[in-house]
Amino acid sequence: MKIYTKAGDDGGTALFGGGRVAKSDPRVAAYGDVDELNAWLGVARAQGIDEDVSAALERVQQDLFVVGAILATPNPDRRKRSKFDLPAERIKSLESEIDAWQGELPPLEAFVLPGGCPAAAFLHVARTVCRRAERAIVGLQADDLPGTILPYINRLSDFLFVCARYVNHRAGAAEPTW
Repeated sequence: MKIYTKAGDDGGTALFGGGRVAKSDPRVAAYGDVDELNAWLGVARAQGIDEDVSAALERVQQDLFVVGAILATPNPDRRKRSKFDLPAERIKSLESEIDAWQGELPPLEAFVLPGGCPAAAFLHVARTVCRRAERAIVGLQADDLPGTILPYINRLSDFLFVCARYVNHRAGAAEPTW
């Protein structure tokens, strides 16, 4: 099977639930930002981070595929399979990991400059892409999205910030502040 279809050569793309839209459509931009975020998490994981952190990030990557699938399927009737399920427990899981990691970190007393070890630097990039994805999702003003998507993405940016700090802490990397 060939990877290219040539169907997008006219600047359009197919949505999961049927229909075609321009590649510049806000919905495509939103799930494109989510896809980019997922790729940055893969880059961070490829830096040789601790296995428990890598496992947490892999769970997030799985969640982001769910978010992308939901965004790419504007018709809720087409989202009946488990591949479209982002339960509220995933938000609670992010919060639990944030709390656990923060328990090992020195208190935050200033703004942290993104950087440190390579994995943490990539996690900071992922955090900013997450915020962009959040803005794109809000910009959709779509009433067809599950109520868990925005809280999940909002919490995820906090998770990525704390994760970057945690990775730096474990690596013994300096955390410059502003």
